[in-house]
Amino acid sequence: MQISPNSRSFAYLKPLTQQIEKNLQRALASPTQRRKLLQELFADIALEVDDRAKDIIVNGDDVICEMGGCICFYDVLADHFVSNPEKGKRILDLIVQLWSQSFASNIFSLLFHKWIFEFEVDNTDVLLRYSSALVQGATNVFWIDIQTNARHFQSLFRYFLDEVALAPERKMKIPHQAQRDLFLLLSRFLPLYDQVNKLESFLKQFPEFPNPFLIGGPADIFVTEITDQLQKLKVEPVLLHYLSHLKILQGLELRMATSTRLKTCLYSFTSPGGPMYPTRAVRHAAWDALDLLFPVGRYPRHVISLFFRLLYPWYWPSSCWHFVVSCIQAVFYSLLQLMFSSWEKLRHSRQ
Repeated sequence: MQISPNSRSFAYLKPLTQQIEKNLQRALASPTQRRKLLQELFADIALEVDDRAKDIIVNGDDVICEMGGCICFYDVLADHFVSNPEKGKRILDLIVQLWSQSFASNIFSLLFHKWIFEFEVDNTDVLLRYSSALVQGATNVFWIDIQTNARHFQSLFRYFLDEVALAPERKMKIPHQAQRDLFLLLSRFLPLYDQVNKLESFLKQFPEFPNPFLIGGPADIFVTEITDQLQKLKVEPVLLHYLSHLKILQGLELRMATSTRLKTCLYSFTSPGGPMYPTRAVRHAAWDALDLLFPVGRYPRHVISLFFRLLYPWYWPSSCWHFVVSCIQAVFYSLLQLMFSSWEKLRHSRQ
């Protein structure tokens, strides 16, 4: 999806690109303030476009509806640099001079994630550098969404998934190593941005990896990345979101090593205490995922878990309390269901 340019939007974006260039020049000229200036620039281009600017930049309401009503400056600028590549050349040159700075790859990924797939870069080394920065910057900004439990960079992820990973002609624009890195990145964040319904198509487009006999096929690689991601998540709502999406793994043919790794990861979330210290909600979500994906041995696992819970006596009062509350809720809902069913039968008999 590309935002259609017009004379009003071009006039609006011209001073905006000039300001970005000016900020990059300031960062280049001030080593001591460089990180702070780049961080501020990154925050500015990641801002959501306000309603007044939307009327100027965007042609029609269809684009806004297609993007879910949220358009950020990086969305508009990325399309602007595709439509007017000469406008972004100076900015790109400045970013290249700032490669060593942590926010430079983030800014490059937001501003030039479409440009790199639309234009040919003749120099192989330069293309590899751009591709590496693209993946690294995207990784950084997606982790910002995880840490804040937001979906601010969803349009960037969807472009990589729909317009690159699932579009072979664009995927081939970057080196093979960058393709593999991009697919690994998308694998880790697919549940975060609610794109799990595209998993089957996504796995079919996986590039070839070295040593497939050791690491397995696309399904094994995907599950391995998801497993590693689960172990890194510290934000409870995001972890619960991931665990609720694990049902998509049901039916995938996995190697024994991959399956065992996932099972071990999920089992680590089912017990209170270290090293994970999961909350009650996380433990229950992990049990649900574990029982769904690995139904064999379900009851022995619960018995063993109960035995180990006895080793944490400080959890007994809360466990007993939650057990009593759950029993009361179960009885209450059963009585309500019985009452409604009796009422329905009585109503039908009178008719």
